Amino acid sequence: MRYRAGQHIRRQPDIRRVRTRGRRHDCGAFVVLSAPRDTADGTPETAARSLKTPALPRAAFVASRVAVGNAVLRNRAKRRLRELFRANQDILPPDTDFLFLARRAVLDAPFAVLARNFRAALGGAAAKTS
Repeated sequence: MRYRAGQHIRRQPDIRRVRTRGRRHDCGAFVVLSAPRDTADGTPETAARSLKTPALPRAAFVASRVAVGNAVLRNRAKRRLRELFRANQDILPPDTDFLFLARRAVLDAPFAVLARNFRAALGGAAAKTS
């Protein structure tokens, strides 16, 4: 499944909402915060958008200089987390926003281990929310 443009969380208020209201899932090399999306905010734009597009999980990826390192390392960490989200979004509940916080260990861990930890941490959460 593709990681579509509509699945990117870009607005700072949306990221802040996930950070403050989200449930924390520790995956070892990174942390995932998940929060249900507010779909009915009363605006006609939101109602029209929800009719056109299917409900898909959305995500934002954060890799700080302190936690991960220089720009090359931060970009590599975010690429790995984006691919992890893309490959496993079928197990995630729709209408949910996710915030991925990278740690330095995400660069060194094998991708199979990252995927296993991600599914273990969020697989149970996905079953509970759906």
